Order: sequence, then C-alpha cells, then structure tokens
Amino acid sequence: MFEPLPTPEEMAEWDRKTMEEIGIHAHVLMENAGREAFAVLREELGDVAGKRAVLFAGPGNNGGDAIALSRNLHEAGADTLLALTRPQSRYRASAGYNLKLAKSQGVPICGRQRFEPARPGVLGPFDIVVDGLLGTGFAGALRPDALEMVRSVNLLGKKAFVLALDIPSGLNGLTGLPSPTAVAADATVTFEAAKIGLISPEAAPFTGRLHVRRIGIPGVIKTKYPAAAAAVTRDILKTLPAPDPLMHKGRAGRVLVVGGSPGLTGAPLLAALAALRAGAGLVTAACPHGLEPQVKAGVPDVMTLPLGAPGETEWTPGMADEIKEKAPTVDAVVIGPGLGRAPGAGAFLERLLPFGVPAVIDADALFFLAEESNLRNQLADTDLLTPHPGEMAALLGCDIAGVQADRIRAATTLARARGVTAVLKGPATVVAQSSGEPFRALISPHACANLAVGGSGDALSGIIAALLAGGVFPLPAACLGVYWHGLAGKRLAARFPRRGNTASEIVEELGPALKEWIHA
Repeated sequence: MFEPLPTPEEMAEWDRKTMEEIGIHAHVLMENAGREAFAVLREELGDVAGKRAVLFAGPGNNGGDAIALSRNLHEAGADTLLALTRPQSRYRASAGYNLKLAKSQGVPICGRQRFEPARPGVLGPFDIVVDGLLGTGFAGALRPDALEMVRSVNLLGKKAFVLALDIPSGLNGLTGLPSPTAVAADATVTFEAAKIGLISPEAAPFTGRLHVRRIGIPGVIKTKYPAAAAAVTRDILKTLPAPDPLMHKGRAGRVLVVGGSPGLTGAPLLAALAALRAGAGLVTAACPHGLEPQVKAGVPDVMTLPLGAPGETEWTPGMADEIKEKAPTVDAVVIGPGLGRAPGAGAFLERLLPFGVPAVIDADALFFLAEESNLRNQLADTDLLTPHPGEMAALLGCDIAGVQADRIRAATTLARARGVTAVLKGPATVVAQSSGEPFRALISPHACANLAVGGSGDALSGIIAALLAGGVFPLPAACLGVYWHGLAGKRLAARFPRRGNTASEIVEELGPALKEWIHA
C-alpha cells in the first residue's frame, strides 16, 4: 500500500548501512544501477545496437552510474561516447573503478570542453543522451559550469532521447524544484526508491516517465532505517471493505453532514452525495431550517435535518444541541462544507465539538479552528482536518508560500500539534498523523488539474466520512479517500482534457474509477 520515499539523506544512509552492516560493496550497487539503467533504455527504445549515445558523467556516484551504463551500452553495440565533466584523476572510489573498466573495454572517452553550449552538436547528433552530471545530493543553485552542462544536455536532447540517472540534474531531491533549471528528461530511472522530490508536481516537467528500479538495498536496512515519508499506491484500494451481500443500510455506515449557509448550500449536498457514492448506507445533511429546501435541492437520496426555527438561515449555538441528540445514531460526521463565517457559526462550533464520533472537519469549520483558540483543544484523535494551503497557513500562523515550500512539514506539524490526522489538499496531497508511525507522511501520487474546481474538497470530505462510517480507521480512510478521489480526477482528465468538469462529475466518477481498478 505504501512505497518509501526517502529523502536524499535517507537514501545515502541506506547506501552506507548496506555497505557497513551487510557488507555489500559499493561497486556492486553501482554495477546494479548501470544494469538497471540499461534495462530501462531497452524498455524505452528497444534494441540499442547502432544507436549513437553520449553519457555525461560527473565525478560522484551519479557519474559512476553513467560510466557503468556506458559499458553496458558499448557491449550491446551502441556507438557510445563517455563525456567526463572533470579530469580523469578526479574519478575515485566506485566511479574511478568503473572508469578503469570502461577504458579497458574500449569505451570512447572525451572531456567536457567538447560540449560547450555554443556547439552542442559538434560530435552529434545523438540518439541517446544520458544525464549523470549531479545526483540526489545536489542542493542550492547550479554553479555556472554545471548550469552550462545542463544546458548542453537539454540542447542535445532536442533531437535525442534523454535518460536521467536517479534524478534530473538541477532538481532538488527534497523539494523537486529546479535551481534555477534542470535537465528535461524523457525518462528518469531512480534507484531503489523514488526520492521524495521526484513525486513533487513541480518535478514532473523534468522527470518524464519515472522508472523505479531496485539495486540491492536489503529490506532489513530499509526497515531498520525507515524513510519518514511514503507514497500511497493503488494497493490502498484493497483495504476498501468488501460489500456484504447480507448488509442493510444501517450497517453500511451512517454519515451526517453539517454545513450550509446563504449562497453556500451546494457544498453540504456535494459532500452528502459523495458519501453515498463511496458506499454509505444513510446520509443526512443538517442545516438551518430556512436553508433545508436549497440543501435538499430536490435530491431524494439525501435526508435532511432542519435546525432551529422555521425560516431561520443562520447558525446558532442551540442548533448544536439538536445535532448532538442525533450523534448516537451516526457513525461519522462531516463538519464545515458551506458553513459560512458568520459569528453564530463559530459559537455553534464551540458547542458542537467534540462530537463523539470520527469527524472530518473541513472548509469554514477550519476557519474558526484557526481563529478561535478555545476550539483547538476540542478535537479528538479520531478527527481529520482537511485544509487546502490557504487554510493550512491560517491554522499554522504562516503564509501560503511557507506551507507550499515544505508541505510535509506543514501537514505533520498540524497533525502533531492538534493530535489528529491532517490532510493537506492539492497536487500530491499529503496525509499526516500525530504519531508518525510507521511513516511521518503519506503522499498521494495524483496531481490532476481536473480536481482543482469548487466543491472538489467537499466531495473528498464525503468520501472520507463514508469510509470512516464503514469502520476504516482515520489514517487509512484518509489515504484511501485521497487516492480514490485522485482516480476520479484522472478519469475526468480523459473526458475533459482542457478541464471544464464540475465537482458533481467528480462524485459521479467514483464508481467507474473503482470499477476500472477492479478490472485492471
């Protein structure tokens, strides 16, 4: 269900501990990397015999991987040229060992002066360009000489297939951001595990197709020195409870959605419909009495709980008492869609929380959590907070740029500070729990523009609530809900390649998305 996403430092520790504690030599790991990179080239291009290939190799381990790959290409009959970025005396350890082997095998070698940006095709054109300039340890900004080499690779790559080894040079392995630019690869082969920066949406224009290939880091090392973060995989869908043929609506999960205010009556309805599409047996939307016809919107599938006096449209503290009477009859609650920010809504929340069953707290309810300090201690460890970056910034007392600069830190900070499960929405949604076990953060692989539409978050809150009501624990419910929501977005991208879908269509794609996974 989860694939580790090591930081560059964690990956370096895996390498080091593999050598120190297991005794696998660095030469073996590099040989495996070269072989796996060659396998990816064969997978992408087929037979490489007769193709012209140039491999740019820096003096570190990343360059050593490129040198190991050059030997494989040379032996396979490719017209191979190894372009070194430093004098040969700078290539030491496993990179130096592989350079000696390459020379012994007759791999042609040249220096970087032959590949100045002004004349990148002096020995070209090439069919294959391999980026082995910089590894995942790169941070900061590209130095002028490295920037020139990255530009050389990109110029050559306009007429060639570009393969990046481990990470495109110029990308930060932690954030996935270019500094200031990076190699634009057609494919990237990353070794043992995807580094966390590689799954950042900002990295996608540079990585191309991402191949993860094992190079022999033992499982015992990865278990003993776990990565702090992991990617949610499609196997998470296997945790979705199977329908019981003897199930009745009461046992299928009962969800209560609390929200709605003048002008925002569609939000609770979207959450309620999503809960039904995600499998809940009974869903009720609670709202001020005067808004009930609009929240109901003629939809017979959703029950309503009108609160307060007839015609009343604003939230009052007394409405919390009415809802709490219903608490023993529900399994999960969504609080916040369309709630509004009138003062009465804040007072209503103060009396409503804690609710007593797992709660998905979203939208305007998060506004009051950020504004009202006395609400911060009224959360339970079964609650989930689902902020977008703006709401997260308010909850943490920082700006949106600070949240986006380190989304994992933002999500984990909120989860631990409030003792809840936090879901930081957006491309590559981050799910964090207060305990940090077994992973500090779990990251969705989905980054879909079709999900960036009003009401999308309401749909997600309804999905998660349905899973909670079905007996799924908060962390897997959040991961499963986020992944399922993302699958729906991917299907919509095929139907609406230029966007234009609605949140209602996200809800309607939940069933087809799951069916597609079942029959895959």
